[in-house]
Amino acid sequence: MKKTEWINSFQIMDYKHAYELIFEYINTFYNTVRIHNHCRYKAQQKYEKEYLDKLETNMRKTVLD
Repeated sequence: MKKTEWINSFQIMDYKHAYELIFEYINTFYNTVRIHNHCRYKAQQKYEKEYLDKLETNMRKTVLD
């Protein structure tokens, strides 16, 4: 089954059910390990961690100054 056909195999009952299906879809089909050019050719998880670490460092500097 293609990923574009996956969601069509469900009858969505309510908002919560739709939310759970979309969450499952993202976790199943979206590659968080593959490198992406918008992440400076780093895996998204690594890029996000570095970004959050940098944000935290900058916030600490701001608070301490």
